Amino acid sequence: MNTLLLDCGSGGRASQRLIGDVFLRHFDNPVLRTMDDAASLTLPHGRLAMSTDGYTVTPLFFPGGDIGSLAIHGTVNDVSMLGARPLWLTCAFILEEGLDLDILERVAASMGRAARRAGVQIVSGDTKVVPRGMCDKLFVTTTGIGERLAEPAPSGSRARPGDAILISGAMGDHGLAVLGQRDSLSFLSGIESDSAPLNGLVEALMLEVGDIHVLRDPTRGGLATTLNEIAGQSGVACLIEQEAIPIHPAVAAGCDVLGLDPLYLANEGKLICILPEAKADAALRVLRSLPYGEEAARIGTVQAPEAPFKPGQVVLQTAIGGRRLLAMAEGAQLPRIC
Repeated sequence: MNTLLLDCGSGGRASQRLIGDVFLRHFDNPVLRTMDDAASLTLPHGRLAMSTDGYTVTPLFFPGGDIGSLAIHGTVNDVSMLGARPLWLTCAFILEEGLDLDILERVAASMGRAARRAGVQIVSGDTKVVPRGMCDKLFVTTTGIGERLAEPAPSGSRARPGDAILISGAMGDHGLAVLGQRDSLSFLSGIESDSAPLNGLVEALMLEVGDIHVLRDPTRGGLATTLNEIAGQSGVACLIEQEAIPIHPAVAAGCDVLGLDPLYLANEGKLICILPEAKADAALRVLRSLPYGEEAARIGTVQAPEAPFKPGQVVLQTAIGGRRLLAMAEGAQLPRIC
C-alpha cells in the first residue's frame, strides 16, 4: 500500500495493518505493544492510565452530540477502559482558515460542558490554523490521564474461557445517527448518537464488583470488530447470542433499508465488560442501576480455543438456531464517524 485509504482509519484490518506496519514498527515498546485502548503507566507514587485520540467526524454537529463532546467522551472512555478514573485532558485543534468562529465557540462550549459532566479538567492544549482546503473545517485531538483503580488492570488479553460477556446497552446508534445527518436521510431522523462518558459505570464496576477481566468501548468497527480484537489478544473465542443483543427498533429498521449490519456500526457511549461468570449478575445489577447502563445485557460467553471454535473467532448464535462467523471488518461501513 503506497497511498493512504479511508479504510485505514476504520478500526478494521486495514487499520491494524497501518498501525503494525508504520506506527508500532517505529514506536515499539512494551507499554505500546499491549495494544489496549490506553497505556498502563507506573510511577513511584501511583499507577496511571493514558490515552490519546483524534476526531475528524463529519458533520461537526449531529443528533445527540458534536465533535467537541465526542472528543471529551471518547478519550474519557478510553482511559476508563483500563479500569481507571480519568482526571485530566489536553486538547489540540487543527483549524481551517475561514472557519466561522461561531462554530468554534459552539464546539469549545460543548467540550467544556462535557468535561464538567465527566468530572475531568482540560489542563493544556494547542491550536494550529492551516490554509483553506488543508483540513475539513476542524479536527480535534485529545489526550487523557487517569488513576488506575485496581491491579491487574482490565486488558484485552485477560479474557478467559467461561467468562461472561456483557454490554452496557444497545448497539449501532452513533454510526446511524451520523450517517442520517450527513446524508439528510429523513427516515433516520429519530435516531440519536449514544455519545456519553462511561467513567461512572467503570468506577462502579471496579469498586463494587471487582475482578473485571476486560473493558472495551466498541467504537469504530462496532461490537463485532471489537470482540474480534479481544478474542485475538486473549487467544480465545467468543460465542454471542443474536437475540440477547439490544438494538433499538429504529436502528434495526434503518440498517435493513441501507443494507448495514448494526453489529459493525460505531458506538460512542457503550462498553463491553468481560468477567467471571460468578460475577455477571452483580455486574448487570450495577450497570442497570446507573445512567448509560439501563439497557445492559449479557450477550454471550468466552469459549476455549478448541473444536468447534478456533482462537480469535467470534461466533453469532442466530435467532433461528444456526451459527455465523463474525469476521473482523476489513474497512469501514461508514468513514469519519469519530
